[in-house]
Amino acid sequence: MMHETEWLKKTLLMLAVCVSVSACLQIFQQYFIYWRFSFFTEPWRWWTGHWVHVGWIHFLLNMLAFICLPFIFPMMRKRYLIFLLLTLAPCISFCFYFIYPDVQAYAGLSGVLHGLYVACALACLQLKKERKFSILVLVLVLLKIVWENSFGSLQTATLIGSPVLVEAHLMGVIIGAICTALMLSVQKLYPQKIKNIMFAKLE
Repeated sequence: MMHETEWLKKTLLMLAVCVSVSACLQIFQQYFIYWRFSFFTEPWRWWTGHWVHVGWIHFLLNMLAFICLPFIFPMMRKRYLIFLLLTLAPCISFCFYFIYPDVQAYAGLSGVLHGLYVACALACLQLKKERKFSILVLVLVLLKIVWENSFGSLQTATLIGSPVLVEAHLMGVIIGAICTALMLSVQKLYPQKIKNIMFAKLE
């Protein structure tokens, strides 16, 4: 079992590293955004394109949502969150390239964030104490996705001063759901091992 103070230290360390890296990348934004025309010649953009933002307000909004995640889902292990971060970003980038060829440039963590929240909420459906809250998160995300794809993005575009690519949110949700579905499928073969990879217990 993981003591709460140890959990907090590891959580703050992970958040500090991620936010700091994102802030540093933001300074040299043009070298790290998703750029379709250099997709295969500069593959680091598959990841970094999701950690740079169109501006500092955009950066602050996404970092706030990211910082809230481990406190909303404290049962999720850091290593599983890191696995999702490493997986979601390139998968969304490949979706842009092959499914949405009109997306020539992109910056922002929102697609990855949608995937993270959905992946964590689906995983936490296994935990009886977390089930109702997880269902609430899933319903809210689903309603947001339906709204965005029916009526357009919310007022976020006004705040960040740039159009919101709702396709990134949709792809993030789908890929996040697939990640958890795959983990749960493997869990049937190795129930305790996979559960230990995904969840931690707080004292």
